[in-house]
Amino acid sequence: MTSTLTVSAAGDPAPTGYERSCEGAGPGSDHGRAIRDVLDRIGDKWSLLVVGTLRGERLRFTELQRHIPGISQRMLTLTLRQLERDGLITRTVHAEVPPRVEYELTPLGGTLVQLAMALADWAIQNHPRIEEARAAYDAAHA
Repeated sequence: MTSTLTVSAAGDPAPTGYERSCEGAGPGSDHGRAIRDVLDRIGDKWSLLVVGTLRGERLRFTELQRHIPGISQRMLTLTLRQLERDGLITRTVHAEVPPRVEYELTPLGGTLVQLAMALADWAIQNHPRIEEARAAYDAAHA
């Protein structure tokens, strides 16, 4: 993923979408709503794991559940339903007995894969340091 830096006529970096969302947020305005709304979905405990698991694959429910340790059937159902509602995955039901249902990323959902994998890699790499910081904080505030 490449990012392009836009500069103003004065040579200063132009504000990003995030920075613009924070500008002029006076009483009654809500410029950060889009960010909060999307992060609500993809920032939950399971959504990024589902997106990462579906990268480049079409999987059945049981296959997804097997690839995501710790997720309950109910939570996977709710997560899939929310991701489908947001247009990030598609659910395909095949007319067979028993019915076969498969899930895959939409093109929009595919744009999240690189971000999801980067965040996952960061979490794995930094988890030991975060645990150390938590232990030090807890010891200092016990």
